[in-house]
Formats: sequence, C-alpha cells, structure tokens
Amino acid sequence: MVPLNWYLILSFCLFGIGLVGFLIRRNLIMLLLSIEIMLNAVNLSLVALGHYLQDIRPQVMALFIIGCAAGAVAVGLILLVITYRNKATLKVDEFNLLRED
Repeated sequence: MVPLNWYLILSFCLFGIGLVGFLIRRNLIMLLLSIEIMLNAVNLSLVALGHYLQDIRPQVMALFIIGCAAGAVAVGLILLVITYRNKATLKVDEFNLLRED
C-alpha cells in the first residue's frame, strides 16, 4: 500500500506545476490547462485523504469539484473562441477589451 505522504507530495508537485504554468504562460489555453492541473491536484489530495480516513465525503467533494471544473472550462472555452474571433490572438498581454481608450 502506498503511504499517504506520497500522494500528498505528488499533489503538491502537481499544484506547483499548475501554479508555475499559470504565472509564466501567456496563452489562454495554457492558463486553462494550468487551472485544471491545480484542481486535479486538489482532487488527488481529497481522494487520498478520504481513503486514508475511510470517509466518503472528501471523495464526493472531489466529484463536485470535477463537475464544477468541467463547467468552468466549458465557459472558458466559449469565451476563448469569442475573443479569438475578435482579436485573432490567444496571448493574454494583447487583450485590452475592457479598456476605454
């Protein structure tokens, strides 16, 4: 049986990779993928802790997080397609749709 510490270390590494990807990348698709990696890291830790504590509630919470993440990604992809039609770029630095110049 794999100890709980290994799952938590893997979850921490995944969250760190997602956070670094979110802070460094300037492409909208990479930002969405980085957010997904961070949410999956949280889900991994919840499922591991639920299994370790013999409790079903963290695992149910992970299922709700997966559902909410899928909805958020769907909305994010819709916004990405709409902004790509207007700007023809996916770089975050070049978006100034809310500025009043």
